Amino acid sequence: MLGYTTIGTSDMDRATEFYDALLAEVGAKQLFGMDRIKFYGTALDQAMLAVCIPYNEEAHDHGNGNMIAIPGGSREGVDKLYAKAIELGATDEGPPGERLPVFYGGYVRDLDGNKLCFFEMKMG
Repeated sequence: MLGYTTIGTSDMDRATEFYDALLAEVGAKQLFGMDRIKFYGTALDQAMLAVCIPYNEEAHDHGNGNMIAIPGGSREGVDKLYAKAIELGATDEGPPGERLPVFYGGYVRDLDGNKLCFFEMKMG
């Protein structure tokens, strides 16, 4: 259902350094891109995350209410992603913990203020 989503940056070099290291933790890497946009994922036919300098060349805005959720694979995976993001300079928006009986998540803001959630969801 989801092809890709984009988040903005004001510093592509800093953003790609952050996302190269962070997304490697879940087996993702830069798949393709150009100067102003980089696409991350595990395969071209799977959902991707793109980091971009806005096309209109105006300042990026991290958008109140916008958030990218990245599966951690397990509670330990969520904890690992959260810790890696903090190590890379992200800021805490809520440490990993159980939010609902079926949802475990941790929240950060990346170097440009974009909100990320690392999660594990178990139904039944």
